[in-house]
Amino acid sequence: MGRGDLTDEEWARLKPHLPKTGQRGGRWANHRRIINGVLYRIRTGVPWRGLPARFGKWKTVYERHRRWSADGRWDKIYTSVLADADAEGRIDWSMVSVDSTICRAHQHAAGARKKRPRVARKGRAPRQHRPDEGLGRSRGGFTCKIHLVGEGGRRPLALLITPGQWADAPQLIPIMERLRVSRLGGGRPRTRPDHLGGDKAYSSRRNRRYLRRRQISHTIPEPKNQRANRQRRGSKGGRPTGFDKTVYKRRNEVERTINALKSSRAVATRFDKRAYVFQDTVTVAATRLWLRG
Repeated sequence: MGRGDLTDEEWARLKPHLPKTGQRGGRWANHRRIINGVLYRIRTGVPWRGLPARFGKWKTVYERHRRWSADGRWDKIYTSVLADADAEGRIDWSMVSVDSTICRAHQHAAGARKKRPRVARKGRAPRQHRPDEGLGRSRGGFTCKIHLVGEGGRRPLALLITPGQWADAPQLIPIMERLRVSRLGGGRPRTRPDHLGGDKAYSSRRNRRYLRRRQISHTIPEPKNQRANRQRRGSKGGRPTGFDKTVYKRRNEVERTINALKSSRAVATRFDKRAYVFQDTVTVAATRLWLRG
């Protein structure tokens, strides 16, 4: 076992959620070796062609990662791992936080074909496909942005990829709609935390109405311009927003979650041309954090 490969304990947690191997044609043989190859590439950021020979043919590793990204297999594995963690009581629902981070896009991430990609033998677009490929230009240059919801144990619960110049506030509702943790015993998945934290970039009347409608208590500071506008309107401006400094200190948890994700070089710098492939590159890195316990 090489440095950074799945340990026996991590493999035992992951194996039940993988497709069966040894079927006719041998399409899904050697799951552990191939997944270790994917993890090696995500951790180091090397080109696919630069994978060490111990993982087998580089194209086999790349194609499995691309196919599982296209048909939603990585997303299903991530959902199953989250369900196991929730059943074991390893998810801290007491407070989750929402935040985003900019990822510089390598020059090789540009130039994807304009033609819409398709899932092999199904003729439909991949689940996470974006016409803009999640790339844009911001102050940092050619970038994309990762939006995420992180729990108290400093691991991600939901992920969303957008172009780098997109603002944070409009993405709070889409990322919260992705928060769905299934229950092993059956029933509706859990979609509401006990409390939500966010910085002032997420402060808007639309977001606060959404959280109140879903009965999610939250701690989001109000920017000075919004506070001045509310006070200028008098009674029509509404009540002051509540803010607890002690609770807000826990927002560092999501920032540490981002640091853990970006320790993988293929997450910190985007090399993938297609948005759906990069989305699941981040998903695999998040899955690894959950497998570590």
